[in-house]
Amino acid sequence: MSIYFFVILATVVLFGGYIITLYNELISLKNDVSKNWANIDILLKQRNTELTKLIESCQVYMKYEQTTLEKIIQARNAMVTATDSKNMPAVALAETTLQGHMKQLFALAENYPDLKAHDGFNILQKRISELESSISDRRELYNESVNFNNIAIQQFPAVFIANSCGFRPLELFHVDEEEKKDVNIKAAFKQ
Repeated sequence: MSIYFFVILATVVLFGGYIITLYNELISLKNDVSKNWANIDILLKQRNTELTKLIESCQVYMKYEQTTLEKIIQARNAMVTATDSKNMPAVALAETTLQGHMKQLFALAENYPDLKAHDGFNILQKRISELESSISDRRELYNESVNFNNIAIQQFPAVFIANSCGFRPLELFHVDEEEKKDVNIKAAFKQ
């Protein structure tokens, strides 16, 4: 056997190894995105459980704020539906709506000293705030992993493997501009 045969064989083996390594990296990035979404999903479900408890404790004290509580329930249900369908734009919209109504609820709670003095309400409010912070951190991590995935499948030469194996860009978790605005507390108290 000639030296050319071994050179060609070595080139084919190295190229094949490179392709396999590249494919495995793309799979790893895709699975990392899925894992990070699952972590957000867990926190959203925990928050929904805590919201149910918070609404129940608020209903005892906030008899005249039924509209706000119903809006939170509707927003929470929309969040569950969007999360279950893994529809990122719908999740972002539901998240924005829910955040707005929760801010309004906490602002309205200021009018109810008995509610604010209730230990259960304070514990739930603190727990929800902690979950919100964790969700925010996880969203950032999710977006980072989506960004890594999207860059990897668009770079040369991985783009050829990505296109031939069905890898597609994933959607970032965008927050609606409405969620970034400050809460208008005066408007919340006028309801």
